Amino acid sequence: MPTDPQRRIWMVTTASLGGAAAVVAAYPFAASFAPSERAKAAGGPVEVDVSTLAPGATTIVEWRGKPVWVVHRTPEMVAALQGHDAELADPRSSRNQQPAYARNPARSIKPEFFVAVGICTHLGCSPTSVPAGTGNPGLPADWPGGFFCPCHGSTFDGAGRVFKNKPAPSNLEVPPHRYASATQLVIGDDDARA
Repeated sequence: MPTDPQRRIWMVTTASLGGAAAVVAAYPFAASFAPSERAKAAGGPVEVDVSTLAPGATTIVEWRGKPVWVVHRTPEMVAALQGHDAELADPRSSRNQQPAYARNPARSIKPEFFVAVGICTHLGCSPTSVPAGTGNPGLPADWPGGFFCPCHGSTFDGAGRVFKNKPAPSNLEVPPHRYASATQLVIGDDDARA
């Protein structure tokens, strides 16, 4: 049986176009299995430039859908972390609320920078920062500075350690973090800590 060259060209062209159409049609379906950019960003590490954060200031970034505080503590704020261990529920951070490298009185890698998830461990409210010496009802007169949850009255010192006899059962969570450089903080990743 003789072959028709025109028919062969037509069949190859049709098959090629059909294959290309199948790939184009399948791409959105296959791409739907990949996580969205928002999902990747929500779970991925977050970088913070701490060189612009003034002493005593706080910046808030989002990591995994949670607010994360980065506090640049002054020398006075660091000094205020001492001397009130007897008033704290977990002064040595024995409960697993932080990575091992943050299990110290400052609960941080560098004492001058405190990184914590800004969610109260009681019912998930958001505490506020209250400096030392602030006349706030619900806070003791000798308040060393730290965080106060106005919803139910939980109080935390400047390292996120909860005071005794408060509704919050544990210290604030310290997320995994590391310093990529002297001024670049990476939250959500603690591999190759610097």
